[in-house]
Amino acid sequence: LVSVPACCSARYNLALLAFFGFFLLYALRVNLSVALVDMVEPNTSLAKNTTSNVCPEHSSTINVPRNTTGEKYSWDADTQGWILGSFFYGYIITQIPGGYLASKIGGKLLLGFGIFGTSVFTLLTPLAANLGVGYLIAVRALEGLGEGVTFPAMHSMWSSWAPPLERSKLLSISYAGAQLGTVVSLPLSGLICYYMNWVYVFYIFGALGVLWFFFWMWLVSDTPETHRSISHAEREYILSSLKDQLSTQKSVPWRPILESLPLWAIVVAHFSYNWTFYTLLTLLPTYMKEILRFDAQENGFLSALPYFGCWLCIILSGQIADYLREKQNLSTVCVRKCFTLIGMIGPAVFLVAAGFIGCNYALAVAFVTISTTLGGFCTSGYSINHLDIAPSYAGILLGITNSFATIPGMVGPVIAKNLTHNNTVGEWQTVFYIAASINLFGAIFFALFASGEVQDWAVSGYHLHRN
Repeated sequence: LVSVPACCSARYNLALLAFFGFFLLYALRVNLSVALVDMVEPNTSLAKNTTSNVCPEHSSTINVPRNTTGEKYSWDADTQGWILGSFFYGYIITQIPGGYLASKIGGKLLLGFGIFGTSVFTLLTPLAANLGVGYLIAVRALEGLGEGVTFPAMHSMWSSWAPPLERSKLLSISYAGAQLGTVVSLPLSGLICYYMNWVYVFYIFGALGVLWFFFWMWLVSDTPETHRSISHAEREYILSSLKDQLSTQKSVPWRPILESLPLWAIVVAHFSYNWTFYTLLTLLPTYMKEILRFDAQENGFLSALPYFGCWLCIILSGQIADYLREKQNLSTVCVRKCFTLIGMIGPAVFLVAAGFIGCNYALAVAFVTISTTLGGFCTSGYSINHLDIAPSYAGILLGITNSFATIPGMVGPVIAKNLTHNNTVGEWQTVFYIAASINLFGAIFFALFASGEVQDWAVSGYHLHRN
Protein backbone atom coordinates (compact mmCIF):
# COMPACT_ATOMS: atom_id res chain seq x y z
CA LEU A 1 0.00 0.00 0.00
CA VAL A 2 1.42 3.33 -1.04
CA SER A 3 0.39 6.01 1.39
CA VAL A 4 -1.08 9.11 -0.25
CA PRO A 5 0.16 12.51 0.97
CA ALA A 6 -2.03 14.17 3.55
CA CYS A 7 -1.84 17.75 2.30
CA CYS A 8 -5.00 18.88 0.46
CA SER A 9 -6.26 15.29 0.30
CA ALA A 10 -10.01 14.63 0.39
CA ARG A 11 -9.80 12.74 3.70
CA TYR A 12 -7.96 15.57 5.45
CA ASN A 13 -10.38 18.11 3.99
CA LEU A 14 -13.16 16.04 5.51
CA ALA A 15 -11.33 16.04 8.86
CA LEU A 16 -10.95 19.83 8.69
CA LEU A 17 -14.58 20.52 7.85
CA ALA A 18 -15.64 18.11 10.59
CA PHE A 19 -13.31 19.97 12.96
CA PHE A 20 -15.17 23.22 12.30
CA GLY A 21 -18.50 21.43 12.57
CA PHE A 22 -17.71 20.06 16.04
CA PHE A 23 -16.19 23.41 16.99
CA LEU A 24 -19.55 25.06 16.32
CA LEU A 25 -21.51 22.23 17.95
CA TYR A 26 -19.75 22.71 21.25
CA ALA A 27 -19.90 26.48 20.97
CA LEU A 28 -23.68 26.11 20.56
CA ARG A 29 -23.78 23.70 23.49
CA VAL A 30 -21.87 25.71 26.11
CA ASN A 31 -22.89 29.26 25.20
CA LEU A 32 -26.09 28.99 27.24
CA SER A 33 -24.25 28.36 30.51
CA VAL A 34 -22.42 31.67 30.03
CA ALA A 35 -25.40 33.66 28.76
CA LEU A 36 -27.66 32.32 31.52
CA VAL A 37 -25.77 34.37 34.10
CA ASP A 38 -26.85 37.49 32.22
CA MET A 39 -30.38 36.32 31.52
CA VAL A 40 -31.31 35.89 35.17
CA GLU A 41 -32.17 38.73 37.53
CA PRO A 42 -29.30 39.00 40.03
CA ASN A 43 -31.43 38.48 43.16
CA THR A 44 -33.03 35.24 41.95
CA SER A 45 -29.82 33.34 41.40
CA LEU A 46 -28.07 31.62 44.28
CA ALA A 47 -28.16 33.51 47.56
CA LYS A 48 -24.82 35.08 48.40
CA ASN A 49 -24.52 33.47 51.84
CA THR A 50 -23.66 30.04 50.41
CA THR A 51 -20.05 31.04 49.86
CA SER A 52 -17.75 29.18 52.21
CA ASN A 53 -15.37 31.07 54.46
CA VAL A 54 -12.47 28.69 54.13
CA CYS A 55 -10.52 30.86 51.74
CA PRO A 56 -9.96 34.61 51.79
CA GLU A 57 -11.80 36.80 49.29
CA HIS A 58 -9.51 37.88 46.46
CA SER A 59 -11.54 39.03 43.49
CA SER A 60 -10.67 42.65 42.93
CA THR A 61 -13.50 43.55 40.63
CA ILE A 62 -13.16 46.74 38.67
CA ASN A 63 -16.64 47.68 37.63
CA VAL A 64 -16.62 48.42 33.96
CA PRO A 65 -19.91 49.85 32.73
CA ARG A 66 -21.49 46.93 30.93
CA ASN A 67 -24.38 46.56 28.61
CA THR A 68 -27.58 45.84 30.53
CA THR A 69 -30.11 46.12 27.71
CA GLY A 70 -30.76 42.36 27.63
CA GLU A 71 -34.08 41.10 28.96
CA LYS A 72 -33.89 39.67 32.50
CA TYR A 73 -35.91 36.71 33.82
CA SER A 74 -36.68 35.66 37.37
CA TRP A 75 -35.72 31.98 37.27
CA ASP A 76 -34.66 30.27 40.49
CA ALA A 77 -31.73 27.86 40.80
CA ASP A 78 -33.89 24.76 40.17
CA THR A 79 -35.36 26.24 37.00
CA GLN A 80 -31.86 27.11 35.80
CA GLY A 81 -30.83 23.51 36.47
CA TRP A 82 -33.71 22.27 34.31
CA ILE A 83 -32.81 24.70 31.53
CA LEU A 84 -29.19 23.54 31.51
CA GLY A 85 -30.08 19.85 31.80
CA SER A 86 -32.81 19.81 29.14
CA PHE A 87 -30.19 19.54 26.40
CA PHE A 88 -29.16 16.05 27.52
CA TYR A 89 -32.73 14.75 27.45
CA GLY A 90 -32.87 15.37 23.72
CA TYR A 91 -29.28 14.28 23.24
CA ILE A 92 -29.68 10.80 24.72
CA ILE A 93 -32.73 9.93 22.58
CA THR A 94 -31.06 10.23 19.17
CA GLN A 95 -27.76 8.42 19.83
CA ILE A 96 -28.68 4.89 18.73
CA PRO A 97 -31.19 5.96 16.04
CA GLY A 98 -28.47 8.33 14.79
CA GLY A 99 -25.99 5.49 14.38
CA TYR A 100 -28.59 3.30 12.70
CA LEU A 101 -29.75 6.06 10.32
CA ALA A 102 -26.17 6.93 9.40
CA SER A 103 -25.57 3.35 8.31
CA LYS A 104 -28.69 3.59 6.11
CA ILE A 105 -28.69 7.12 4.61
CA GLY A 106 -25.05 8.05 5.16
CA GLY A 107 -23.37 10.35 7.65
CA LYS A 108 -23.13 13.44 5.44
CA LEU A 109 -26.81 14.40 5.46
CA LEU A 110 -27.31 13.36 9.05
CA LEU A 111 -24.35 15.33 10.40
CA GLY A 112 -25.11 18.30 8.15
CA PHE A 113 -28.74 18.56 9.18
CA GLY A 114 -27.92 17.78 12.81
CA ILE A 115 -25.73 20.87 13.02
CA PHE A 116 -28.06 22.91 10.81
CA GLY A 117 -31.03 22.09 13.07
CA THR A 118 -29.06 22.91 16.21
CA SER A 119 -28.06 26.25 14.69
CA VAL A 120 -31.63 27.15 13.75
CA PHE A 121 -32.90 26.37 17.26
CA THR A 122 -30.04 28.43 18.69
CA LEU A 123 -31.23 31.38 16.61
CA LEU A 124 -34.69 30.88 18.11
CA THR A 125 -33.43 30.79 21.73
CA PRO A 126 -34.01 34.50 22.58
CA LEU A 127 -37.56 34.26 21.20
CA ALA A 128 -38.21 31.09 23.21
CA ALA A 129 -36.89 32.70 26.41
CA ASN A 130 -39.32 35.57 25.90
CA LEU A 131 -42.25 33.20 25.40
CA GLY A 132 -41.49 31.44 28.68
CA VAL A 133 -39.33 28.88 30.39
CA GLY A 134 -41.20 25.90 28.93
CA TYR A 135 -40.41 27.07 25.41
CA LEU A 136 -36.76 27.54 26.25
CA ILE A 137 -36.50 24.03 27.71
CA ALA A 138 -38.20 22.62 24.60
CA VAL A 139 -35.81 24.46 22.26
CA ARG A 140 -32.80 23.20 24.21
CA ALA A 141 -34.09 19.62 24.14
CA LEU A 142 -34.57 19.96 20.36
CA GLU A 143 -30.98 21.19 20.07
CA GLY A 144 -29.98 18.07 21.97
CA LEU A 145 -31.90 15.93 19.47
CA GLY A 146 -29.96 17.58 16.64
CA GLU A 147 -26.58 17.16 18.31
CA GLY A 148 -27.30 13.58 19.32
CA VAL A 149 -26.89 12.25 15.78
CA THR A 150 -23.62 14.04 15.06
CA PHE A 151 -20.99 11.80 16.70
CA PRO A 152 -22.53 8.52 15.44
CA ALA A 153 -22.85 10.08 11.96
CA MET A 154 -19.21 11.14 11.97
CA HIS A 155 -18.03 7.71 13.17
CA SER A 156 -20.09 6.17 10.42
CA MET A 157 -18.46 8.42 7.79
CA TRP A 158 -14.97 7.62 9.04
CA SER A 159 -15.68 3.92 8.67
CA SER A 160 -15.57 4.43 4.89
CA TRP A 161 -12.99 7.24 4.85
CA ALA A 162 -10.24 6.50 7.40
CA PRO A 163 -7.47 4.04 6.47
CA PRO A 164 -6.86 1.89 9.60
CA LEU A 165 -3.36 3.26 10.25
CA GLU A 166 -4.52 6.88 9.98
CA ARG A 167 -7.58 6.47 12.18
CA SER A 168 -6.20 8.09 15.32
CA LYS A 169 -4.90 11.10 13.36
CA LEU A 170 -8.03 11.75 11.32
CA LEU A 171 -10.51 11.21 14.12
CA SER A 172 -8.54 13.20 16.64
CA ILE A 173 -8.42 16.17 14.24
CA SER A 174 -12.17 16.09 13.62
CA TYR A 175 -13.23 15.61 17.26
CA ALA A 176 -10.68 18.07 18.68
CA GLY A 177 -12.95 20.78 17.30
CA ALA A 178 -15.25 20.09 20.23
CA GLN A 179 -12.58 21.05 22.77
CA LEU A 180 -11.51 24.15 20.86
CA GLY A 181 -15.16 25.16 20.55
CA THR A 182 -15.40 25.06 24.34
CA VAL A 183 -12.15 27.05 24.67
CA VAL A 184 -13.21 29.82 22.31
CA SER A 185 -16.88 30.10 23.11
CA LEU A 186 -16.58 30.34 26.92
CA PRO A 187 -14.57 33.61 26.97
CA LEU A 188 -16.13 34.87 23.72
CA SER A 189 -19.71 34.44 24.98
CA GLY A 190 -18.67 36.32 28.11
CA LEU A 191 -17.30 39.20 26.04
CA ILE A 192 -20.39 39.31 23.82
CA CYS A 193 -22.64 39.46 26.91
CA TYR A 194 -20.41 42.14 28.37
CA TYR A 195 -20.16 44.53 25.47
CA MET A 196 -23.28 43.80 23.46
CA ASN A 197 -26.25 41.89 24.82
CA TRP A 198 -26.81 38.21 25.59
CA VAL A 199 -29.11 37.68 22.58
CA TYR A 200 -26.11 38.11 20.25
CA VAL A 201 -24.42 35.06 21.78
CA PHE A 202 -27.17 32.99 20.16
CA TYR A 203 -27.44 35.01 16.95
CA ILE A 204 -23.71 35.00 16.15
CA PHE A 205 -23.01 31.30 16.82
CA GLY A 206 -26.30 30.24 15.21
CA ALA A 207 -25.52 32.17 12.02
CA LEU A 208 -22.02 30.64 11.81
CA GLY A 209 -23.56 27.17 12.09
CA VAL A 210 -25.88 27.85 9.15
CA LEU A 211 -22.93 29.13 7.10
CA TRP A 212 -20.90 25.98 7.89
CA PHE A 213 -23.81 23.84 6.69
CA PHE A 214 -23.55 25.21 3.13
CA PHE A 215 -19.83 24.48 2.92
CA TRP A 216 -20.38 20.98 4.28
CA MET A 217 -23.11 20.10 1.77
CA TRP A 218 -21.03 21.49 -1.08
CA LEU A 219 -17.61 19.97 -0.32
CA VAL A 220 -18.17 16.63 1.37
CA SER A 221 -19.38 13.22 0.23
CA ASP A 222 -20.33 10.04 2.10
CA THR A 223 -17.75 7.73 0.57
CA PRO A 224 -14.51 8.03 -1.43
CA GLU A 225 -16.33 6.50 -4.44
CA THR A 226 -18.85 9.34 -4.63
CA HIS A 227 -16.44 12.22 -4.01
CA ARG A 228 -16.26 14.71 -6.89
CA SER A 229 -12.65 15.83 -6.75
CA ILE A 230 -10.74 13.03 -5.00
CA SER A 231 -7.59 11.84 -6.78
CA HIS A 232 -7.63 8.34 -8.25
CA ALA A 233 -4.61 7.38 -6.13
CA GLU A 234 -6.24 8.46 -2.88
CA ARG A 235 -9.50 6.67 -3.69
CA GLU A 236 -7.63 3.43 -4.39
CA TYR A 237 -5.49 3.84 -1.27
CA ILE A 238 -8.51 4.24 1.03
CA LEU A 239 -10.61 1.50 -0.56
CA SER A 240 -7.82 -1.06 -0.62
CA SER A 241 -6.87 -0.35 3.01
CA LEU A 242 -10.45 -1.06 4.11
CA LYS A 243 -11.33 -3.98 1.87
CA ASP A 244 -11.21 -6.75 4.51
CA GLN A 245 -12.73 -4.65 7.25
CA LEU A 246 -16.21 -3.79 6.05
CA SER A 247 -19.32 -5.91 6.06
CA THR A 248 -21.64 -6.17 3.08
CA GLN A 249 -24.64 -7.61 4.88
CA LYS A 250 -27.62 -5.28 5.11
CA SER A 251 -29.06 -6.32 8.47
CA VAL A 252 -27.49 -5.16 11.72
CA PRO A 253 -26.33 -8.08 13.93
CA TRP A 254 -27.91 -6.62 17.10
CA ARG A 255 -27.56 -9.68 19.28
CA PRO A 256 -23.81 -10.31 18.79
CA ILE A 257 -23.26 -6.56 19.16
CA LEU A 258 -24.97 -6.51 22.57
CA GLU A 259 -23.18 -9.68 23.66
CA SER A 260 -19.76 -8.31 22.70
CA LEU A 261 -17.45 -7.86 25.69
CA PRO A 262 -15.05 -5.48 23.87
CA LEU A 263 -18.05 -3.21 23.23
CA TRP A 264 -18.98 -3.23 26.94
CA ALA A 265 -15.39 -2.35 27.75
CA ILE A 266 -15.86 0.82 25.67
CA VAL A 267 -19.23 1.51 27.32
CA VAL A 268 -17.73 1.36 30.83
CA ALA A 269 -14.72 3.51 29.86
CA HIS A 270 -16.91 6.07 28.07
CA PHE A 271 -19.34 6.34 30.99
CA SER A 272 -16.51 6.73 33.52
CA TYR A 273 -14.62 9.34 31.52
CA ASN A 274 -17.74 11.43 30.97
CA TRP A 275 -18.60 11.35 34.67
CA THR A 276 -15.45 13.34 35.44
CA PHE A 277 -15.74 15.45 32.30
CA TYR A 278 -19.32 16.61 32.93
CA THR A 279 -18.82 17.07 36.65
CA LEU A 280 -15.97 19.45 35.88
CA LEU A 281 -17.67 21.18 32.97
CA THR A 282 -20.75 22.07 34.97
CA LEU A 283 -19.36 22.54 38.46
CA LEU A 284 -15.86 23.92 38.12
CA PRO A 285 -17.01 27.57 38.04
CA THR A 286 -19.07 26.89 41.21
CA TYR A 287 -16.10 25.33 42.99
CA MET A 288 -13.80 28.20 42.08
CA LYS A 289 -16.36 30.77 43.12
CA GLU A 290 -17.75 29.22 46.31
CA ILE A 291 -14.65 27.53 47.77
CA LEU A 292 -11.67 29.33 46.30
CA ARG A 293 -13.59 32.64 46.26
CA PHE A 294 -12.47 33.37 42.74
CA ASP A 295 -15.00 34.33 40.11
CA ALA A 296 -14.42 32.23 37.00
CA GLN A 297 -17.05 34.29 35.21
CA GLU A 298 -14.76 37.31 35.52
CA ASN A 299 -11.99 35.17 34.21
CA GLY A 300 -13.37 33.22 31.29
CA PHE A 301 -9.83 32.51 30.13
CA LEU A 302 -9.04 30.48 33.23
CA SER A 303 -12.15 28.37 32.86
CA ALA A 304 -11.18 27.78 29.22
CA LEU A 305 -7.57 26.82 29.98
CA PRO A 306 -8.26 23.13 30.83
CA TYR A 307 -10.05 22.62 27.51
CA PHE A 308 -7.25 24.25 25.60
CA GLY A 309 -4.83 21.76 27.19
CA CYS A 310 -7.18 18.93 26.28
CA TRP A 311 -7.39 20.14 22.67
CA LEU A 312 -3.58 20.16 22.30
CA CYS A 313 -3.36 16.74 23.89
CA ILE A 314 -5.99 15.24 21.56
CA ILE A 315 -4.20 16.47 18.42
CA LEU A 316 -0.75 15.33 19.61
CA SER A 317 -1.84 11.98 21.01
CA GLY A 318 -3.60 11.17 17.73
CA GLN A 319 -0.31 11.64 15.87
CA ILE A 320 1.64 9.65 18.47
CA ALA A 321 -0.87 6.77 18.51
CA ASP A 322 -0.66 6.21 14.76
CA TYR A 323 3.11 6.61 14.81
CA LEU A 324 3.39 3.84 17.44
CA ARG A 325 1.10 1.56 15.45
CA GLU A 326 2.73 2.18 12.07
CA LYS A 327 6.43 2.74 12.81
CA GLN A 328 6.96 0.92 16.11
CA ASN A 329 4.63 -1.95 15.19
CA LEU A 330 2.76 -1.80 18.49
CA SER A 331 -0.56 -3.64 18.31
CA THR A 332 -3.71 -1.54 18.06
CA VAL A 333 -5.10 -2.95 21.29
CA CYS A 334 -1.89 -2.14 23.17
CA VAL A 335 -2.00 1.50 22.02
CA ARG A 336 -5.73 1.83 22.83
CA LYS A 337 -5.28 0.37 26.32
CA CYS A 338 -2.19 2.42 27.19
CA PHE A 339 -3.76 5.67 26.02
CA THR A 340 -6.98 4.95 27.90
CA LEU A 341 -5.05 4.18 31.11
CA ILE A 342 -3.06 7.44 30.87
CA GLY A 343 -6.21 9.36 29.92
CA MET A 344 -8.25 8.10 32.86
CA ILE A 345 -5.86 7.42 35.75
CA GLY A 346 -3.97 10.70 35.20
CA PRO A 347 -7.08 12.86 35.55
CA ALA A 348 -8.25 10.86 38.59
CA VAL A 349 -4.98 11.49 40.45
CA PHE A 350 -4.90 15.24 39.73
CA LEU A 351 -8.58 15.65 40.47
CA VAL A 352 -8.19 14.22 43.96
CA ALA A 353 -5.06 16.34 44.43
CA ALA A 354 -7.08 19.44 43.50
CA GLY A 355 -9.29 18.82 46.51
CA PHE A 356 -6.34 18.82 48.91
CA ILE A 357 -4.40 21.96 48.17
CA GLY A 358 -6.34 24.31 50.38
CA CYS A 359 -6.63 27.85 49.11
CA ASN A 360 -3.76 27.78 46.69
CA TYR A 361 -5.66 29.06 43.70
CA ALA A 362 -2.84 28.81 41.15
CA LEU A 363 -2.20 25.20 42.07
CA ALA A 364 -5.93 24.37 41.89
CA VAL A 365 -6.12 25.74 38.36
CA ALA A 366 -2.90 23.90 37.43
CA PHE A 367 -4.16 20.56 38.76
CA VAL A 368 -7.56 20.85 37.13
CA THR A 369 -5.88 21.86 33.86
CA ILE A 370 -3.49 18.88 33.97
CA SER A 371 -6.41 16.59 34.85
CA THR A 372 -8.49 17.71 31.86
CA THR A 373 -5.47 17.80 29.53
CA LEU A 374 -4.47 14.20 30.22
CA GLY A 375 -8.06 13.20 29.45
CA GLY A 376 -7.25 14.06 25.84
CA PHE A 377 -5.35 10.76 25.54
CA CYS A 378 -8.70 8.95 25.67
CA THR A 379 -9.64 10.15 22.18
CA SER A 380 -6.97 7.84 20.74
CA GLY A 381 -7.86 5.26 23.39
CA TYR A 382 -11.39 3.94 23.95
CA SER A 383 -12.95 6.78 21.97
CA ILE A 384 -12.15 5.47 18.49
CA ASN A 385 -11.97 1.80 19.49
CA HIS A 386 -15.46 1.36 17.93
CA LEU A 387 -13.80 1.62 14.51
CA ASP A 388 -11.19 -1.01 15.42
CA ILE A 389 -13.68 -3.69 16.46
CA ALA A 390 -16.48 -3.10 13.94
CA PRO A 391 -15.86 -0.46 11.25
CA SER A 392 -19.15 -1.21 9.45
CA TYR A 393 -21.22 -0.59 12.56
CA ALA A 394 -19.05 2.09 14.19
CA GLY A 395 -21.87 4.63 14.13
CA ILE A 396 -24.27 2.25 15.86
CA LEU A 397 -21.65 1.22 18.46
CA LEU A 398 -20.91 4.86 19.22
CA GLY A 399 -24.64 5.48 19.56
CA ILE A 400 -24.82 2.70 22.15
CA THR A 401 -21.78 3.82 24.18
CA ASN A 402 -22.70 7.51 23.94
CA SER A 403 -26.21 6.79 25.26
CA PHE A 404 -24.69 5.33 28.40
CA ALA A 405 -22.12 8.11 28.49
CA THR A 406 -24.81 10.81 28.45
CA ILE A 407 -26.23 9.58 31.76
CA PRO A 408 -23.36 11.18 33.78
CA GLY A 409 -24.26 14.52 32.18
CA MET A 410 -27.76 14.18 33.60
CA VAL A 411 -26.95 12.52 36.93
CA GLY A 412 -23.40 13.59 37.87
CA PRO A 413 -24.01 17.30 38.46
CA VAL A 414 -27.26 16.58 40.36
CA ILE A 415 -25.48 14.18 42.72
CA ALA A 416 -22.58 16.60 43.15
CA LYS A 417 -24.99 19.45 43.94
CA ASN A 418 -26.70 17.27 46.56
CA LEU A 419 -23.39 16.38 48.18
CA THR A 420 -22.24 19.99 48.50
CA HIS A 421 -25.12 21.61 50.36
CA ASN A 422 -22.88 23.38 52.84
CA ASN A 423 -20.03 24.01 50.42
CA THR A 424 -17.34 22.70 52.74
CA VAL A 425 -14.00 21.55 51.42
CA GLY A 426 -14.75 18.07 52.77
CA GLU A 427 -17.94 17.82 50.73
CA TRP A 428 -16.10 18.78 47.57
CA GLN A 429 -13.38 16.23 48.30
CA THR A 430 -16.12 13.60 48.31
CA VAL A 431 -17.29 14.76 44.86
CA PHE A 432 -13.73 14.52 43.54
CA TYR A 433 -13.22 11.10 45.18
CA ILE A 434 -16.35 9.69 43.55
CA ALA A 435 -15.32 10.97 40.11
CA ALA A 436 -11.79 9.63 40.54
CA SER A 437 -12.87 6.15 41.65
CA ILE A 438 -15.36 5.86 38.77
CA ASN A 439 -12.50 6.83 36.40
CA LEU A 440 -10.19 4.26 37.93
CA PHE A 441 -12.76 1.49 37.61
CA GLY A 442 -13.42 2.38 33.96
CA ALA A 443 -9.72 2.36 33.12
CA ILE A 444 -9.13 -1.07 34.68
CA PHE A 445 -12.23 -2.59 33.09
CA PHE A 446 -11.16 -1.35 29.65
CA ALA A 447 -7.58 -2.59 30.12
CA LEU A 448 -8.92 -6.06 30.95
CA PHE A 449 -11.56 -6.55 28.27
CA ALA A 450 -10.85 -4.28 25.29
CA SER A 451 -9.92 -5.59 21.85
CA GLY A 452 -8.16 -4.06 18.85
CA GLU A 453 -9.25 -6.60 16.25
CA VAL A 454 -12.24 -6.50 13.93
CA GLN A 455 -14.80 -8.79 15.59
CA ASP A 456 -16.12 -11.84 13.74
CA TRP A 457 -19.71 -10.58 13.73
CA ALA A 458 -18.64 -7.33 12.06
CA VAL A 459 -17.42 -8.85 8.78
CA SER A 460 -19.43 -10.27 5.90
CA GLY A 461 -19.04 -14.02 6.21
CA TYR A 462 -20.13 -14.11 9.83
CA HIS A 463 -23.57 -15.66 9.36
CA LEU A 464 -22.19 -18.50 7.22
CA HIS A 465 -19.96 -19.73 10.04
CA ARG A 466 -22.70 -19.84 12.61
CA ASN A 467 -25.05 -22.08 10.66
